[in-house]
Amino acid sequence: MSIIRVALDVPVNTLFDYLLPDDEVTRGDVGARVRVPFGKNALTGVIMEVIPHPLVPTRRLRAASHVLRDIPPLPKNVLDLFRFCSEYYHHPLGEVVMNGLPTRLRSNKPFIEESHTDFQYRLTPTGQSTDLSAIPVRSVVKRRLLARLKEQDAISMTETREVSSRAVGAIKEFMASGWVEEILVPPGGSRLFEESAGLPVLTPAQQSAVNAIAAKTSEFNAWLLHGVTGSGKTEVYLRLISLLLRQGRQTLVLVPEINLTPQLEASFRTRFPSIRMVSLHSALNASERAVGWLQAQQAEAQLILGTRLAVFTPLPKLGLIIVDEEHDASFKQQEGLRYSARDVAVFRAKQANVPVILGSATPSLESYYAALSGRYTMLRLPFRAAKNASLPVVRYIDTRKAKSEDGLMAPVIAALERCLALNQQSLVFINRRGYAPVLLCKSCGWSAACHRCASRLVVHLREKQMRCHHCGHREAVPNACPECGDQDIAPFGHGTQRVAATLEERFPDARIMRIDRDSTRRKDAWQQMLKDIQEKRVDILVGTQIMAKGHDFPNLALVAILNSDASLYSTDFRASERLFAQLMQVAGRAGRAGIEGEVLIQTEFAGHPLYHALQKQDYDALARTLLEERRTAGFPPFVYQALLRAEAPEISATLSFLKSAAAVAQAPEEVEVFDPVPAQMSRLKGMERACLLAQSASRKKLQTFLAGWRSRLDALPSRKVRWTLDVDPLEF
Repeated sequence: MSIIRVALDVPVNTLFDYLLPDDEVTRGDVGARVRVPFGKNALTGVIMEVIPHPLVPTRRLRAASHVLRDIPPLPKNVLDLFRFCSEYYHHPLGEVVMNGLPTRLRSNKPFIEESHTDFQYRLTPTGQSTDLSAIPVRSVVKRRLLARLKEQDAISMTETREVSSRAVGAIKEFMASGWVEEILVPPGGSRLFEESAGLPVLTPAQQSAVNAIAAKTSEFNAWLLHGVTGSGKTEVYLRLISLLLRQGRQTLVLVPEINLTPQLEASFRTRFPSIRMVSLHSALNASERAVGWLQAQQAEAQLILGTRLAVFTPLPKLGLIIVDEEHDASFKQQEGLRYSARDVAVFRAKQANVPVILGSATPSLESYYAALSGRYTMLRLPFRAAKNASLPVVRYIDTRKAKSEDGLMAPVIAALERCLALNQQSLVFINRRGYAPVLLCKSCGWSAACHRCASRLVVHLREKQMRCHHCGHREAVPNACPECGDQDIAPFGHGTQRVAATLEERFPDARIMRIDRDSTRRKDAWQQMLKDIQEKRVDILVGTQIMAKGHDFPNLALVAILNSDASLYSTDFRASERLFAQLMQVAGRAGRAGIEGEVLIQTEFAGHPLYHALQKQDYDALARTLLEERRTAGFPPFVYQALLRAEAPEISATLSFLKSAAAVAQAPEEVEVFDPVPAQMSRLKGMERACLLAQSASRKKLQTFLAGWRSRLDALPSRKVRWTLDVDPLEF
């Protein structure tokens, strides 16, 4: 009998030993999935080792049920990546490994692909001559599918589903009508690389960046591509991906959120119509994600585009990793394994000896400092790439000097009128969804609060509801104050709904679109909104931070920013960095294609250094100021931190556990452990929260301390207390 050591999805930091007959397992099965008994249940895990002698007496071991050989085993480099994440983030190895697999491959059932034959679909001559007008306007999916087929030579069933979940039925109707024909691609057959003609001329800065990276594609380098908004970072990515494709190597492109995926995906498909590209993100169903993951693992997919979890995808021919909008906090997982996909991408690139590109108009201070200190190589794109395009003019409107009309100052309304007269698009940016953030009684001062969280309920007037944006609690808007009975209760403050309602009343003939998490919740809604904006069926956009990231709207001339001062009051030392990045990104949506861009910011503090740097579009000046402040205060990137978070139904239990944790810390002189304090949001989803911070100027010494501390934490009694260790935390 052989002994296999298995990683299981359980919160215990150990591997589990099982027996298997010698003729059923080989060392080649390391990385394979295996079904094993665990308690009264059966679980699927991953074989991490095959060892000759057990660590416990053989009589105490149970036999594994079955080795699943339906897919190739995970390669050694991916298993090593999992081990690194487990050790660095001090998280159970089994949970790390199983978290890295698609949900469909974590189940106890073997994975069976729908078909071992790869079919593609292309337009017949009849379909080519068919105009979109032949399809009724209400048949949105069919029109979108026909447009996609006209853009590409052929599309796969996976690409068909990406258009819409109903596109599969539509393609069958097209085949029945003689518009589409089915063609066979040999299993595992690679497609010839083709690149679309008519490439744009690179600017000198773009050419310099491409040349620098292209000269070192066979070795590890971390490149920080710092380009102003609209400087053509995507074109740099495309040129380098083209080079890697010609070498037969794979490229992994990470984006912070699903909302960025459609536009990048469209750019890649337009440039490389014949290659196989897969998208990996949470909007896909379990089978679609598993199929894409397998195509990447078997090197059938040459270009992999995904959100943070895609960093763990097996890629046998990996040649380049790109992290777009690398500053974005969405790359940091905030539950379970609290990893940073950006940092893991850098480690993986070093492990595979390939380059990694971190791209941003507003790099994180950690990456910027790494470039200043020589660990990363800085490449700059200081000018916009489009002909005659220049950075927008930033102006400030002092909200103390005049009254507003439901949150909008007179200069903003006048600027919106000008854009409407010129048939140009405008964006009103307010990073707060709902109608109003507070429901207030003017008589007694009562305000609607969530009983489960330390936050107020947000008024959603159209739905006649108040909602907590943290736990999801909902309740009806009351007719009178529950405290004093006064019926004079009113919404206070502004959200996207209220601003959109004001604009609809002020500009009744304008086509106004609200874009926030509520309006984009429906499947395919965001893709349709993007299409409407691109095709100029919208005049005024009202949006949250969804609009700030990476989108290119050629006809957008004006950006008006409301309520940005709120972040200046934050106690979070990262608030200034985040606010500047957000404002610079959203300001960069204006004037990207030859039309003059203007940014109007309503503020009480026009003389603030942050706004001064924004007006000059001078990221470097603000970054160096913030770095000096952090050096003086002893904040990252000059120290390394770990945060022990705990939560329980009662705050006394939470603080008691953290005090015990501090007592067993045994921190060396180089590591500082602070006293427990309530979390920034002290109550969330009915749980009382607190945290304890440990930090050191040496990452190595902090890691050594955390390894010993973690084992002592596991031994502490923690009844009714949930706790987790967050290494390199972004939120407190």
